[in-house]
Amino acid sequence: MMSRAVVFAYHNVGVRCLLALLARGVDVPLVVTHQDSPNEDIWFGSVAATAAAHGLKVITPDEANAAEVLAQVQAAEPDFLFSFYYRQMLGAPLLQAAPRGAFNMHGSLLPRYRGRVPVNWAIIHGETETGATLHTMEIKPDAGAIVDQMAVPILPDDTAQQVFDKVTVAAETVLWRSLPGLLDGSAVPQPQDLAKGSYFGGRKPEDGRIDSQWPAQRVHDFVRALTHPYPGAFADLPRGRLRLWQTRRESHGGSSPAPSRTELRLEEGRMLLACPDGAHLQVLAATLADEPLTADNFRVRLGASAVTLGA
Repeated sequence: MMSRAVVFAYHNVGVRCLLALLARGVDVPLVVTHQDSPNEDIWFGSVAATAAAHGLKVITPDEANAAEVLAQVQAAEPDFLFSFYYRQMLGAPLLQAAPRGAFNMHGSLLPRYRGRVPVNWAIIHGETETGATLHTMEIKPDAGAIVDQMAVPILPDDTAQQVFDKVTVAAETVLWRSLPGLLDGSAVPQPQDLAKGSYFGGRKPEDGRIDSQWPAQRVHDFVRALTHPYPGAFADLPRGRLRLWQTRRESHGGSSPAPSRTELRLEEGRMLLACPDGAHLQVLAATLADEPLTADNFRVRLGASAVTLGA
């Protein structure tokens, strides 16, 4: 007998995991997703369009836990409920609407990096790997028992989008190989040891400010975690807001001594960040007041050959 699943989903992980369910022969009578925000850079795939292309019923409620949404989920008579990068917490009535369980796909190696934007947080903290985890859903976020997980590497210069692309493949793989056991009842989720990880909250654009006391490696990780399509790492200078979009560790550094606070310098035709730990980053892409800042226009735009990033 075909299993039925209601799917709450958004983003690329939502698209790929919905397709994996359909490819495994799961009947999806209802897909719940978000309306795209006009204030957000929509660089990812559309769950709504994917579901519509497969003839599935789609709703986009403002509040997932509203009574009318619960009624539609219950009317769908699902065996399972899945959440794939859906952005709202699902309350107990929704989780209890699927007698064979509710499952979430999370973009980290749980119990590490529970909570919001786990890929960005992992890069900010200099991690060398992350992954995707399928787990049972509880009222407490990302705390349920683990069905399966898969690790992916974070290379030294990987951006958040590059890592997210890997996590998307990991999520699809984890779901694909987990579904047979979930559907036939043989899967045995393993409880998490929450003491081995931490919870992280969401990030806002204003959280992208660079601390001028940070060592070079931390600045580099911060830049690549927040670069396009995210709002970017920034510092406010007398002539406008500096945003750093791409940096690279320098093996030999610059010719000047280490500053007490991070400086942006023009040296030998290159833009360099000289950090208090004595290490240097080459700045490969930056903007000042939303216009490109380059080695060629550095002195004209900044009025100096070096400027301190701030307090």
